[in-house]
Order: sequence, then structure tokens, then C-alpha cells
Amino acid sequence: MNHPEATQMALKILRSGEIFNWNFITLLALVAYVYVNEISHKNWKSVASGLSLYMVHWFFEIINALICHFTDHALWTVPSGTSFLLLVGVGVEISLMFLIAGLISSKLLPEDPKMKIIGINNRLFLALANAAFFSIFEIFLVKTPTFVWIYPWWGAFPVFITVYIPFFLAAMYSYDWQPKKQRFFIGSLFIVNVTMLVVFAWILKWI
Repeated sequence: MNHPEATQMALKILRSGEIFNWNFITLLALVAYVYVNEISHKNWKSVASGLSLYMVHWFFEIINALICHFTDHALWTVPSGTSFLLLVGVGVEISLMFLIAGLISSKLLPEDPKMKIIGINNRLFLALANAAFFSIFEIFLVKTPTFVWIYPWWGAFPVFITVYIPFFLAAMYSYDWQPKKQRFFIGSLFIVNVTMLVVFAWILKWI
């Protein structure tokens, strides 16, 4: 598949109900169960980690969609394989995965935030390790017809540095923040993301 074709295929199915299937409902129920379970056990730190990563994820996806609007091509795109394409580079299945990715990774954190792993603070080490894993996994994804890196210079290393490190830094460090700071970070990004979606997707119809 050539890259211009991938972009056009993604834009053709963008928020189209024609490709919908019921897998989305099952995945949504499973994600809801994960959060309800964490909340019922008052695991607020893990919930904060999950939502922090998710807010950063949406911010990056909106920026990627805006890049597509202004340059005709996004950095990454999803031309097929999803039951509902939310933005040019993210299907509902990927988005639901990211909704629990930060929560899952928070379960790896030692209780002591100052403990070191091979001389590196454990929060930083696990953020880098998770970022590396996701970046390497994308190498497999781009070998399928469901995910495309559009530009030749965009690959696993740029993704690692500019996308996944911010994702997992947010998840790992927000775990230890005071509740007020957690709410401020998550709430502020939520407002920014919703505002951009209303303006760029609904009003201007750019993304």
C-alpha cells in the first residue's frame, strides 16, 4: 500500500458507521469493568495513571489529525482493520487500549518511588521500558495493512522519543502526585482536548 493511498483510505472511513461491528461493545464493557474494579477498590493512583496517559494520547492524536489537515498526510494513519475510526490515526480499539495502558503499567511500579533499577529511578526506567516496548511493537503493526507510518523519516525511534515517552512519563509520574495535582493535570488536558475536538472536528470540520 502506498502512503497517499493509505491516507485517502483512512479519510474515507473516518467516523463512518459502515464499518462498525459489535467487537467495540465487548471491548468497551471490558474497559469499563477494569475501571469499575479499580474504583471499587479505591485504587485512585492507578486510575490517575490510566487517565493521565489517555489524555496525553488524545492530545497527540488531535495534533496528528491537524498535521493531516495542513499537510495532506498524518504522521501515522489507520486505513483499515478498525470497527470505527475516531481520527485519522486512531481507531476505537486502539483508543480503548490506551485507556487502560497507563493503568496496567502502574501495576508494575514499586511502592518506593525513589527505588532505582540499574541505577535509574524506577518511575523513569519503567516509563522508558514501556515506551520502548510500544515503539518496537509498532514495527510489527506497520507490516500489516491496518497501520501506516506515512513519512519515511517517521519510525520506531521518533515514535519512542516524541510519542511514547510522554505517554508513559505522564502515567508513571502522575501515580505519585497529590490528588489535587492529578485532577488538575487530567482535567486541564480534558478541557484542552474537548475544546480542540469541538473546534477542529465539529465546527471547522478539519479533522
